[in-house]
Amino acid sequence: MGELIPGLPEEVARECLVRVGFDQLPVVRRISRQWKSEVESPYYHRLRRAEGLTRPVLALAQARPAAPADDDDAAAAGPAAHKHSSVGPANSYRMVLLDPVEGRWAPLPAPPGPAESLPLFCQVAAVDGGGGARPGRKRLVVVGGWNPETWAPVDSVLVYDFLTGAWRRGAPMPGPRRSFFACAAVGGNVYVAGGHDEEKNALRSAMAYDPDADVWAQLPDMAEERDEPRGLCVGGRFLVVGGYPTQAQGRFVGSTEAFDPAAAAWEPVREGLVEDGACPRTCCAAPAPAGRLYMLRDGNLMARDGGAAWRTVAQLPEDARTAATVVAIPDGRVVVIGAGCHGGEQTVYVLREEEAGKGASWERTATPSEFSGHVQASCSLEI
Repeated sequence: MGELIPGLPEEVARECLVRVGFDQLPVVRRISRQWKSEVESPYYHRLRRAEGLTRPVLALAQARPAAPADDDDAAAAGPAAHKHSSVGPANSYRMVLLDPVEGRWAPLPAPPGPAESLPLFCQVAAVDGGGGARPGRKRLVVVGGWNPETWAPVDSVLVYDFLTGAWRRGAPMPGPRRSFFACAAVGGNVYVAGGHDEEKNALRSAMAYDPDADVWAQLPDMAEERDEPRGLCVGGRFLVVGGYPTQAQGRFVGSTEAFDPAAAAWEPVREGLVEDGACPRTCCAAPAPAGRLYMLRDGNLMARDGGAAWRTVAQLPEDARTAATVVAIPDGRVVVIGAGCHGGEQTVYVLREEEAGKGASWERTATPSEFSGHVQASCSLEI
């Protein structure tokens, strides 16, 4: 093996490589075998983190803005019809990255498949490599959803690797094709539970996907049927919030169930984490080790720490009252995404909760028109 960068000491060359932007890592890997080995090493990722070079990023499954049918329609619609530079057919979704602190947006390559679209109502989770050959290797895992053309449930799994800059198909999700299930990454695995089958029966079954081995493992069933639950990672456990049984369509319960991977078992059902009747869609968890939960309710951002009661953190800005996407990022901030009140314009607000008694303030992040589409799923990661 030669020098990393000819003419430079090894430590200086490594300092140069560690500052490469995450979007350039696929290019760097192709320069030489030595550079490929460097950026894939666990030490490289530890060094990036130690030097504060990682960034909080949101991965968003976002609709492509629709284009006018033809030039005549565009002329009739006026200049506003040309404001989107990235367009797609109806029900076409792509994966987009947002750095909410710097306000930077970037689309990922189109996923494999003839439609080049993510499934409708898919779930997305971010995982690191496990303890084997790929520690620190960031990937996005897209699970399930509906075919955007037929609206039939799919069992597909798509995995995006930030080092290769490419998608691959994973092993299909086993069992009945399910919709609106709980999903979250815990450790190096992606967990799935509940939802409903093609006959609209609420499910108790659960499973876990290992993207390193590309295999699914069946888990014990939950104690209760849970359609439309919310999946979170809290305290190293897979927390399933709310949902409802088959005979109670849309009448959400406030209970939760948590799967402990270390014990390979579900903990007893916990009542009252959220109010009965409250849809848990906007629940999110702060990254470990914080353990704090957030939720939107009655025009406010609410927070809960452990067994404490829910408290109001801040009132939502007027043009974010329709927000349905809430994500907590590792630096302690909370991001709220929702349609605005004028023309459906996308709004993105970032809030850092201040010290007790000092309140909190919202800062709006600029949203280019080509990234104004509806967000159907999201997760946070550090790159």
